[in-house]
Amino acid sequence: MKARNPHSVLLGFLGGTEGLFAKKTLEITEDMLSSYKNQGGFDLLGRTVDQIRTTEQVDAAKSACCDLNLDGLIIIGGVTSNSDAAQLAEFFAEHDCKTKVIGVPVTLSGDLRNQFVEATVGFDTVCKVNSQLISNVCLDAISAGKYYYFVRLMGGKASHVALECALQSHPNMVILGEEVAFSKLTLKEITNKICDGVEARADQGKYHGVLVIPEGLIESIPEMYALIQEINNLHSSNVTEADIPSQLSPWAAALFKFLPSFIRRELILHQESDNSAQLSQIDTEQLLAHLVEAEMNKRTKEGKCKGRKFSSVCHFFGSQARGSLPSNFDCNYAYVLGHICVQIMAAGLNGYMATVTNLKDSTNKWRCAAVPLTAMMSVRRHLRGPGAVPIGRPVIHPSPIDLKAESYAVLREKASSFLLDDFYRTPGGIQFEGPGAGTKPITVTIEEQDYLGDIEILQDYLDKVRTILKPGCSREILKASISSIASVNDVLKFMSAPLNTELPLYHFS
Repeated sequence: MKARNPHSVLLGFLGGTEGLFAKKTLEITEDMLSSYKNQGGFDLLGRTVDQIRTTEQVDAAKSACCDLNLDGLIIIGGVTSNSDAAQLAEFFAEHDCKTKVIGVPVTLSGDLRNQFVEATVGFDTVCKVNSQLISNVCLDAISAGKYYYFVRLMGGKASHVALECALQSHPNMVILGEEVAFSKLTLKEITNKICDGVEARADQGKYHGVLVIPEGLIESIPEMYALIQEINNLHSSNVTEADIPSQLSPWAAALFKFLPSFIRRELILHQESDNSAQLSQIDTEQLLAHLVEAEMNKRTKEGKCKGRKFSSVCHFFGSQARGSLPSNFDCNYAYVLGHICVQIMAAGLNGYMATVTNLKDSTNKWRCAAVPLTAMMSVRRHLRGPGAVPIGRPVIHPSPIDLKAESYAVLREKASSFLLDDFYRTPGGIQFEGPGAGTKPITVTIEEQDYLGDIEILQDYLDKVRTILKPGCSREILKASISSIASVNDVLKFMSAPLNTELPLYHFS
């Protein structure tokens, strides 16, 4: 920014959106930034539960931007923050506020992913740190030879972190929320699948293992999802935590009573700012360990399973990775996005996100772009019959794992080997120099997702067609082109037709 205009000023809002509303700013200078560059955490500016949603919040944001005479406001975050950025950009434009709003894709969970956004800043670092921790646990498991480690990873509702870490560290079992939802596996069926894996390893004389799950797994289990929805509805109706159990429907109350007491306490905790359950506070790994131990004891009594008694150790890897030194990939990615933000600002664009594609290649082959936030937004539809109408407002939705993606296919292909062979991989700590310093997320390097590159290829073909179809071309060429383009139009029209309904996240057929 200073290279473009040395008189420009960069302000940071202290405490996230609360600092924005209160106009609490800090001028960020080169000297100040020098001790924070390439460091982890949010300690320079701090943060809060970030949202700009209510009328009062939007008005306060506009007032701050106008009073400070800001040319631009850069909002850094995931799907919620960038959805708010789009709404704010429209509001500013409608009310003649000169401030341009720009979004930047930064979220540790990696669930802001689409054809424009291949990865988010922070995802690579978190996965590298967690993969090292998982590999340490794997080596400890095989050393002791008598414990099963249940490891829950942060990452919100989607399972991107769990998938990436599984590909990096090779635990014996990994259960992704998306595959559970797709197969509609119940809590009992998941327990039995884990027990079957434990039995298969016991047949080989192995009484240890490592299971990795995402923190959003519990919402992907059909009966647990229904229970959580009931609890959320009661919270929205201002029912107190103490009264929630007595207000549940008979079916939900029966399931609630079946669950261990520690899970019951965690399920009724107050909601997050987006009105969802506090997934990070629900010890799903302990729930599964509890149910698996009970099932294994039952099988042992029935004579179906022989050998040592099942023992488990539980871990939750959450904020431990958030303050890590960022990987070289994340540093490079963030610097490039910062450069793009300056270009977007200089062009006077409002309501755009800074994006980079072709990330799997070297940095000099990355493709920089500014993408309208609205291109990533949609309105959630609920299944209420053929005449379902959109409810709520347009938002950027969290992107679940694509079960048809190449990265998921690689995991499934190696699942049997992971389960039985103790094919543990030890990636070690984040490297900043040497052969391992340039490594990138495996899920990024596997997938073919250079969307902007494909658009350039299409544009090249269209230019070639224009060159051939000049006035004066033969009638045969003209007829052939009309027929071909008509066919392409019919196919694309069919593929792009909107569905009558959109299933809730993770509950697709």
